Amino acid sequence: MTTWDLSDADVTAVVESAVRAPSVHNSQPWRFRFDPSFIDVFLDEGRLLPAGDPSGRAARLSCGAAAYTLGLALAVRGTPAEILVRPVPGDPALLARLIAAPPRPATPLERRLHAAVPRRHSNRRPFADQPVPIAARSELIAAAAAEGGWLDLVIGSTAIDATAALVRVADATLNQNPAYRAELRAWTRSDPASPDGVSAAAGGPAPQPDELLARRDFGGEHRPDLRDYEREPLIGALGVPGERPVDEVRAGMCLQRVLLTATDLGLATSMFSQPVDVPSVREQLRLALGRPHAPQMVLRFGYAVRQAASARRDTTDVMEGTNTYARRD
Repeated sequence: MTTWDLSDADVTAVVESAVRAPSVHNSQPWRFRFDPSFIDVFLDEGRLLPAGDPSGRAARLSCGAAAYTLGLALAVRGTPAEILVRPVPGDPALLARLIAAPPRPATPLERRLHAAVPRRHSNRRPFADQPVPIAARSELIAAAAAEGGWLDLVIGSTAIDATAALVRVADATLNQNPAYRAELRAWTRSDPASPDGVSAAAGGPAPQPDELLARRDFGGEHRPDLRDYEREPLIGALGVPGERPVDEVRAGMCLQRVLLTATDLGLATSMFSQPVDVPSVREQLRLALGRPHAPQMVLRFGYAVRQAASARRDTTDVMEGTNTYARRD
């Protein structure tokens, strides 16, 4: 069996990359366990969102994104991995296992995507009214396909308005639940350096009723002096062939590849999970897309001034087993 020869510093570095993956409210619902020949990615059930994500779907997406990023970080060190999704059916918390693959040099694409990891973050501010080129759109679609998923771009003002209406309906539905509002407040941070949650600096300006795409309110400033949000944003719906928990993990891997591709292309991104968090709205979106399976995330792409990124927890908070895994420097 192939094993890795990684120092403690290497292990820390790859986890520092993995925790840059996206998660709803920056909840970071993952843990990593190390063994000489594999790395496990677990769902941290103590960091779930019972009101906003009662099924754990969004958390499984996040863990899939973290597993994909972990694989990239290993690949650029010449120590690639094969990612097994839900390798032990009897352990629903074990979402992915990365097993050591034969050493090889990283590909140029792996290096570019890994370089994008620290630059990728959600940008919730207005984007420029500058169209995303056709070539870039094609690369985003190809990135989803490369991970076995699909990315349907919403084209035309009628389709954009219809999709935005579903986002608004879903957001309003979620906000009718007092527990959801309380949960959102609990993950809103006043300190931008907080290791989890979303601060006003990262959360964007306060949502306004006339916005096309409804955003969550993380206590940002009102924007009378800021320009309006773009009227025809580039919206995409991302999904995979299936809706089981194992498919949700794979969707997270697909999501992260699309997000890192966008970052590599110089694009800003933001995510809207509301229309896939409300089952009835999710089904309406599936029907509108003409897909046999429902989407897992709605995304917005464009060009924007860089926004503050949310901080992440220290690697020591999410790592297990490093003393028996890594050789010493």
